[in-house]
Amino acid sequence: MKVTIIGLGLIGGSIARDLRKSGFATDLVGIETNEEHAKQALELGLVDRIENLETGVKNTDLVVIAIPVNKVLAVLPKVLDLIDSGTTVTDMGSTKKDLVDSVADHKRRKNFIPSHPMSGTEDSGPGAALEGLFKEKIAILCDQEDSGPQHVALVEKMFQNLGMDIAYMTSDEQDHSTAFVSHLPHAAAFALANAVQAKEDRNIIFDLASGGFRSTVRLAKSSGSMWHPIFQQNRKYVVESLDVYIKHLTEFRDCMRDEDDEKMWDLIRSANNIRGILEGENPHLVKNEEILTKLYTKKS
Repeated sequence: MKVTIIGLGLIGGSIARDLRKSGFATDLVGIETNEEHAKQALELGLVDRIENLETGVKNTDLVVIAIPVNKVLAVLPKVLDLIDSGTTVTDMGSTKKDLVDSVADHKRRKNFIPSHPMSGTEDSGPGAALEGLFKEKIAILCDQEDSGPQHVALVEKMFQNLGMDIAYMTSDEQDHSTAFVSHLPHAAAFALANAVQAKEDRNIIFDLASGGFRSTVRLAKSSGSMWHPIFQQNRKYVVESLDVYIKHLTEFRDCMRDEDDEKMWDLIRSANNIRGILEGENPHLVKNEEILTKLYTKKS
């Protein structure tokens, strides 16, 4: 299986590591515009070679686009123009509706499967690539009915090799859901980091910072070049999620200000219910325990 990965940072590099280890990819080609990242990816053995876009997406079985979402908007149409008729293309971006709409009428639309692996860290670059980053996490496939079944099957197989479960949504549902579970936490972390840095005695505060603060604000270290375009493309749903969050923050503030200790206790008890949800007591996604996929590729 020849796999071409566009973007060799945390996500692209981690995919390369695991696809090589599992044997899914026997030939790994990297496309990376950052020369230092390209050099580092080769030194780390993430890919076998670096090629440019025009040559890198030709005569390959699978193209994985793992770059910031604003760049995906520009690169995806070019990739679909260049690929062979049997090549499968997928992207790893956190927003989907704008992207899907941008290639809705492309002649190779059926070759493209919009997807989003729900995993990551606040680090970036090839050196951040981790083995097992995606294991036991969920990958979202969007609008699969608009893609060719053979292309969907190949992307499903890729995610299974990464150790992921798969969920199916429309691109709009994906953007709405991730606004609350991914984009909102990042926005809140950025705001929290700014709030603490605005304090006059912030150096003392940072000296006192414990594990709870560090884990809460950790996401504020995430790359601005990645998150700024995510917020731009998913503006409507992120604003909605922030409005809901601000409503609950205001409610918590008001009960403290008004010394309504009984209500404050109720709010804390209600929040504690998240434990059961996160531990899977009431799952809404049903895992298919047995998925059989056959892959058909051209003989070289």
